[in-house]
Amino acid sequence: MAIRITAIEAHDIRFPTSRDLDGSDAMNTDPDYSAAYCILRTDHPDGLEGHGLTFTNGRGNELCVAAIRAYGARVAGTELEAITADFGAFWWLLASDSQLRWLGPEKGVVHLAMAAVINAIWDLYAKVAGKPLWQLLSDMTPEQLVACVPFRYITDALTPDEATDILRRNQPSRGEREAHLRSAGYPAYTTSAGWLGYSDDKVRRLCRAGLAQGWTSFKMKVGANLEDNVRRAAIIRSEIGSAPRLMMDANQVWEVDEAIEQMRELAAFNPWWIEEPTNPDDVFGHARIAAALSPRGIRVATGENCHNRVMFKQLFQANAIGFCQLDSCRLGGVNEVLAVMLMAAKFGVPVCPHAGGVGLCEYVQHLSMFDYICVSASLEERVAEYVDHLHEHFVDPVLVRGGRYAVPTSPGYSITMKPESRARFQYPDGAHWRSRAAG
Repeated sequence: MAIRITAIEAHDIRFPTSRDLDGSDAMNTDPDYSAAYCILRTDHPDGLEGHGLTFTNGRGNELCVAAIRAYGARVAGTELEAITADFGAFWWLLASDSQLRWLGPEKGVVHLAMAAVINAIWDLYAKVAGKPLWQLLSDMTPEQLVACVPFRYITDALTPDEATDILRRNQPSRGEREAHLRSAGYPAYTTSAGWLGYSDDKVRRLCRAGLAQGWTSFKMKVGANLEDNVRRAAIIRSEIGSAPRLMMDANQVWEVDEAIEQMRELAAFNPWWIEEPTNPDDVFGHARIAAALSPRGIRVATGENCHNRVMFKQLFQANAIGFCQLDSCRLGGVNEVLAVMLMAAKFGVPVCPHAGGVGLCEYVQHLSMFDYICVSASLEERVAEYVDHLHEHFVDPVLVRGGRYAVPTSPGYSITMKPESRARFQYPDGAHWRSRAAG
């Protein structure tokens, strides 16, 4: 039966995380985790809907909401089967809209909005198929997956034939890999203990709680002040010991030379990586930092603000990063994520997705599990970020046990938000924000 998308809705949902400085770092000092939220209404007899979101930090979320609505004319009235029959072509139809594209191209507000729409379509696709997204993708043939990938502008780094060959490598072991995930889960790391705005006492308490919960990988935020960075790193190492992995995240706050000098001092705490050490668009800067820190065993990680596959292509080609931290809705949805994952596999760079904001953990569990089943050689050096905030607002929230993501089993992309949460935190007229405005 043909299923038609009858309407597209966009909602401005914001959560008051700045109140307790959850999510605070050197660049984002007072975030209100927010979702520009997309709903695709359909004529499905059971009322199935596609849900998607793009994450923002609060102010400006209304711009992404407006951009989602601007894509409505391209999506409403379209049959799902017509989209999925040639998903790569439909992706480019949205990305190449000449008037909206001028506002990017393929970056910024319009690309974030496009991600919400594309991810909502994948959510609907998986729900209609009766599968969680990771399984929908894993059940596709290499040829079907490659047909979804936007190769324009990256064929000098990855061709469709090369992508097909990469996907064929894991075909014989897909069943074994899926069984392993179902029994053991997918390895994760926690950022929840290390936000920059937390007091030293709170960091100590959260590190102890993390160890008790089974976490073996921790990430801390670092800022411009070296003395504070050293003090906080010493606190965390004193709590977690020398064995667990410790990652550091500068959130773009440093100059290139400053990043090198800071990390030479912080190398004493054995960091596994330094994340976003400088401006996310500075490919040559990242390459310099990576070369300078390599002798100390510290690799560079970035990607949460890398806005499209072309930027990732350059980072890979320049040997500028050791870990690919693609973002599920900074890139243009699942299709562009596939492009980056396949490039990362060709260049031998582990994919460790960013998942710090509302709904991002729900998203990336599917992407990481698909990556292991169909793309990556092994789970070695692969971890997905986990932040313990706001999962209670989702119908099918992530489940983490002993520092590992459990395999999601419900159909869809796990991003459907509870109606009562959407109503309460709708901005500016939801009950929460009305009460705040009233004093």
